[in-house]
Amino acid sequence: MKVILTHEVSGLGAAGDVVEVKPGYARNFLFRRDLATAWTKGGQKQVDAIAKGRETRAVKSLEEAKSFKGNLEAKAVTVSVKAGKEGRLFGAVSTADVAAAVKAAGGPELDKRKIEIPTPIKTTGSHKALVRLHPDVQATVALEVVSA
Repeated sequence: MKVILTHEVSGLGAAGDVVEVKPGYARNFLFRRDLATAWTKGGQKQVDAIAKGRETRAVKSLEEAKSFKGNLEAKAVTVSVKAGKEGRLFGAVSTADVAAAVKAAGGPELDKRKIEIPTPIKTTGSHKALVRLHPDVQATVALEVVSA
């Protein structure tokens, strides 16, 4: 099934891309989260408009992304969460927690969907998270998880 992505989907494509996916994935994941729309001939005009807008913003956003990358990788971000006696968390650190901690540390406002945590963070200590700032620029953020 052909779909038009309206938002960036990790491992699939960026906004404005026309991709071929299985019907169940489109119906149950992409359409329900408003990440894509069904491809039609009229929808192709929407694809062209999204691509044109992305092209005009690409150069400016690439320069901003490189400067944000330097700022994010230069300092450790402290995430304060509830933890038990031996440093085990009650739950896990979410991407929304990371985005809020980066903003509180004086960094840029990040979209939680652009943050990837490779393994669930369930203990206090030092951890890493990956932030996709631009299709060509990814920053690794050092997280310091402390007990609240």
